[in-house]
Amino acid sequence: MPSPDPSSSDDTILLTIFLQHQQQMNLAEINEKLDETGFWREFPPDGVEVESWYVMMGVGQVVTLRVPAAKLREVNLAIEQRAWGAFETEFFPTYDFRPVFERLRKEAGARAAPAREKRARKPRPRRGR
Repeated sequence: MPSPDPSSSDDTILLTIFLQHQQQMNLAEINEKLDETGFWREFPPDGVEVESWYVMMGVGQVVTLRVPAAKLREVNLAIEQRAWGAFETEFFPTYDFRPVFERLRKEAGARAAPAREKRARKPRPRRGR
Protein backbone atom coordinates (compact mmCIF):
# COMPACT_ATOMS: atom_id res chain seq x y z
CA MET A 1 0.00 0.00 0.00
CA PRO A 2 1.53 3.35 -0.98
CA SER A 3 2.27 5.69 1.87
CA PRO A 4 0.37 8.95 1.99
CA ASP A 5 2.10 12.30 1.71
CA PRO A 6 4.29 12.67 4.84
CA SER A 7 2.89 16.18 5.33
CA SER A 8 -0.69 14.88 5.52
CA SER A 9 -2.57 15.40 8.74
CA ASP A 10 -3.53 11.80 9.54
CA ASP A 11 -2.67 10.72 13.06
CA THR A 12 -0.39 7.81 12.18
CA ILE A 13 3.33 7.24 12.23
CA LEU A 14 5.51 4.69 10.51
CA LEU A 15 7.47 2.58 12.96
CA THR A 16 10.20 0.20 11.81
CA ILE A 17 11.05 -2.63 14.19
CA PHE A 18 14.15 -4.80 13.92
CA LEU A 19 13.38 -8.27 15.26
CA GLN A 20 16.86 -9.71 15.64
CA HIS A 21 16.98 -13.48 16.14
CA GLN A 22 18.30 -14.72 19.45
CA GLN A 23 21.56 -16.26 18.24
CA GLN A 24 21.59 -18.98 20.90
CA MET A 25 18.27 -20.36 19.58
CA ASN A 26 17.66 -22.27 16.36
CA LEU A 27 14.67 -21.52 14.13
CA ALA A 28 12.52 -24.28 15.65
CA GLU A 29 13.14 -22.86 19.15
CA ILE A 30 12.35 -19.31 18.01
CA ASN A 31 9.09 -20.45 16.39
CA GLU A 32 8.17 -22.45 19.49
CA LYS A 33 8.66 -19.35 21.66
CA LEU A 34 6.57 -17.22 19.28
CA ASP A 35 3.80 -19.85 19.32
CA GLU A 36 3.87 -19.99 23.13
CA THR A 37 3.47 -16.23 23.43
CA GLY A 38 0.82 -15.95 20.71
CA PHE A 39 2.97 -13.63 18.64
CA TRP A 40 1.58 -14.69 15.25
CA ARG A 41 -1.98 -14.53 16.54
CA GLU A 42 -1.73 -11.18 18.38
CA PHE A 43 0.82 -9.09 16.49
CA PRO A 44 0.35 -6.41 15.38
CA PRO A 45 -2.45 -5.14 17.63
CA ASP A 46 -5.83 -4.38 16.08
CA GLY A 47 -5.88 -1.05 14.26
CA VAL A 48 -2.17 -1.22 13.33
CA GLU A 49 -1.27 -1.94 9.69
CA VAL A 50 1.75 -3.83 8.39
CA GLU A 51 3.39 -1.67 5.70
CA SER A 52 6.19 -4.16 5.02
CA TRP A 53 7.73 -7.26 6.56
CA TYR A 54 11.08 -8.53 5.34
CA VAL A 55 13.54 -11.17 6.39
CA MET A 56 17.06 -9.78 6.63
CA MET A 57 19.31 -12.79 6.30
CA GLY A 58 21.72 -13.18 9.18
CA VAL A 59 19.86 -10.60 11.27
CA GLY A 60 16.19 -11.46 11.60
CA GLN A 61 13.10 -9.64 10.47
CA VAL A 62 12.37 -5.99 9.71
CA VAL A 63 8.76 -4.88 10.13
CA THR A 64 7.38 -1.45 9.28
CA LEU A 65 4.01 -0.64 10.82
CA ARG A 66 1.58 2.22 10.26
CA VAL A 67 0.63 3.05 13.84
CA PRO A 68 -2.09 5.43 15.02
CA ALA A 69 -0.42 7.60 17.67
CA ALA A 70 -2.85 6.35 20.32
CA LYS A 71 -1.77 2.74 19.62
CA LEU A 72 1.98 3.23 20.11
CA ARG A 73 1.89 1.91 23.69
CA GLU A 74 -0.05 -1.18 22.53
CA VAL A 75 2.63 -1.93 19.93
CA ASN A 76 5.35 -1.60 22.57
CA LEU A 77 3.48 -3.92 24.96
CA ALA A 78 2.81 -6.46 22.18
CA ILE A 79 6.53 -6.63 21.44
CA GLU A 80 7.47 -6.89 25.12
CA GLN A 81 4.88 -9.59 25.82
CA ARG A 82 5.07 -11.59 22.61
CA ALA A 83 8.46 -11.10 20.90
CA TRP A 84 10.95 -10.83 23.73
CA GLY A 85 12.69 -14.13 24.32
CA ALA A 86 12.71 -14.92 20.60
CA PHE A 87 14.02 -11.57 19.35
CA GLU A 88 16.13 -8.65 20.45
CA THR A 89 14.24 -5.55 19.32
CA GLU A 90 15.03 -2.04 18.13
CA PHE A 91 12.50 0.62 17.16
CA PHE A 92 12.95 3.40 14.61
CA PRO A 93 10.45 6.15 13.73
CA THR A 94 10.34 6.10 9.95
CA TYR A 95 9.00 8.14 7.06
CA ASP A 96 8.56 7.52 3.37
CA PHE A 97 11.43 9.29 1.58
CA ARG A 98 10.60 7.94 -1.87
CA PRO A 99 8.47 10.93 -3.02
CA VAL A 100 11.25 13.30 -1.89
CA PHE A 101 13.92 11.19 -3.62
CA GLU A 102 11.92 11.13 -6.86
CA ARG A 103 11.43 14.92 -6.77
CA LEU A 104 15.12 15.56 -6.04
CA ARG A 105 16.22 13.20 -8.78
CA LYS A 106 13.92 14.90 -11.28
CA GLU A 107 15.17 18.34 -10.22
CA ALA A 108 18.81 17.20 -10.48
CA GLY A 109 18.18 15.90 -13.98
CA ALA A 110 16.60 19.20 -15.00
CA ARG A 111 19.60 21.13 -13.63
CA ALA A 112 22.11 18.83 -15.33
CA ALA A 113 20.53 19.01 -18.81
CA PRO A 114 21.42 22.70 -19.48
CA ALA A 115 24.97 22.14 -18.20
CA ARG A 116 25.42 19.16 -20.56
CA GLU A 117 24.09 21.23 -23.47
CA LYS A 118 26.42 24.12 -22.64
CA ARG A 119 29.44 21.78 -22.49
CA ALA A 120 28.43 20.20 -25.80
CA ARG A 121 28.27 23.63 -27.52
CA LYS A 122 31.51 24.97 -26.07
CA PRO A 123 34.37 24.70 -28.61
CA ARG A 124 37.33 22.68 -27.45
CA PRO A 125 40.74 24.35 -27.57
CA ARG A 126 43.13 23.00 -30.17
CA ARG A 127 46.37 21.55 -29.04
CA GLY A 128 49.48 23.04 -30.57
CA ARG A 129 52.08 20.89 -32.32
